[in-house]
Amino acid sequence: MSASSVSQSLYNRRRITNVVALLLSCITAVFGLFFLAWILWTLLSKGVPGIDLNLFTKMTPPPMQEGGLLNAFFGSAVMCGLALAIGTPLGVAAGTWLAEYGNARKAGIVVRFVNDILLSAPSIVLGLFVYTLYVIQTGGRFSAFAGALSLAFIVLPVVVRTTDEMLRLVPAQMREAALSLGIPQWKVTVQVLYRAASAGILTGVLLALARISGETAPLLFTAFGNQYWNSNIFQPMASVPVIMNQFAGSPYESWQTLAWSGALVLTVFVLLVSLGARALLLRNKISND
Repeated sequence: MSASSVSQSLYNRRRITNVVALLLSCITAVFGLFFLAWILWTLLSKGVPGIDLNLFTKMTPPPMQEGGLLNAFFGSAVMCGLALAIGTPLGVAAGTWLAEYGNARKAGIVVRFVNDILLSAPSIVLGLFVYTLYVIQTGGRFSAFAGALSLAFIVLPVVVRTTDEMLRLVPAQMREAALSLGIPQWKVTVQVLYRAASAGILTGVLLALARISGETAPLLFTAFGNQYWNSNIFQPMASVPVIMNQFAGSPYESWQTLAWSGALVLTVFVLLVSLGARALLLRNKISND
């Protein structure tokens, strides 16, 4: 057999392999997009009919009565805000230590490993941890603060990872130039490094917000839920994911409609937050270029 025929046979085999791989990739992509479109269509068809003014101005109703999700929206906003207020400063501080001081130390390697474990831990485990650590120790009192604590444990590793990576991407020349002028290390970190990495860090915070907005499991063990208006963070408080979980499995059509409407509002919110995070990254990339 000549060398040219061997080369042609090898070329044909590789071409067939390439076509088959491309075809399988296209089928897989279409398969995934089909189910995504199906989910979105179901969400729109069942959620849009319940979108009205009552949804945002009335409390969760008793069975077979009309109402809204005002207390649930308020509770979700309070707990997510508290979670960000607790988790963001701690995450930025830990990420800064990893990037600037613990990068080459064994302690830094251990902290990164533990952070990765926390990042991949099921949210229900974090909810049970806060339930044991806080709820039981306070006499079994569910509260919005306990819910915020459980969500803060979800925010923390995301912000730590993002801050660590964004600060390590800052060119070393910026650090050296600032230090050569006699600027203290803490001022270099605050006024130079944070400013250069601010868009990336804020993106991580927004992604953490998008993640905790739909968490249900940790809130079932901490905030529990409340059918009434409550602004006391040390009392049980309603939230959109918990209300959705409760109403979606009920036999009452009005509750099911509210569950679908809440799911649609939550999906749109997460979409907007994710788009905002991507816009920040794109803006930062364009400004750097």
